[in-house]
Amino acid sequence: MSENNPSVYRISIAPEKGQKKANVTEVHLSSGAGIVGDAHSESHRPVSLLPFESFEKVYHPDLEIAPGDFAENITTVGVDFTQIAVGTRIHLGEAVLLEVIQIGKKCHNDCIIRQTVGDCIMPREGVFAKVINGGKIQEGDSVRVLS
Repeated sequence: MSENNPSVYRISIAPEKGQKKANVTEVHLSSGAGIVGDAHSESHRPVSLLPFESFEKVYHPDLEIAPGDFAENITTVGVDFTQIAVGTRIHLGEAVLLEVIQIGKKCHNDCIIRQTVGDCIMPREGVFAKVINGGKIQEGDSVRVLS
C-alpha cells in the first residue's frame, strides 16, 4: 500500500471510554454520530483517524505499538493528515463521507506511549471527524481526501 493507493489499514473500537480499542475488520458509521459500537460515537469527537506511517515516529525498543493504541478508530496508510485542515472532507470506501472537525488533541498524562517514548503523535497527526454520510467500511477500503 502506498500514497498512490490511500486506504483503511485497521479499524479499532471500544464499547467503553478508557478501554483499549480492539481491531475489527469492518464497522458501520452512522450519519450524525460515529462508529456503531464505539464509546465515542455520540461524543463531540465521534471518529478519530491516524496515519500508520506516523507510528514509526514514536518507536521505542521496549514498547510495541499497534493500531488502536492511540485510541484512534481508523488507521490509514498513504494519507498525510498534517496537510489536512478543519472542514476537509474524507471519503471512505463506497459511501462514507466524513468532515474533519478537529486536528489533534491533548495527550493524556497517563498515556503509556508518552511515558515510555517521551512523545505522542496524536496531538499533531491525528484528526477527528463527524459522519456526514454513513455506511459500512472495512479494512482495505479506499480513502480519498476531497478539497
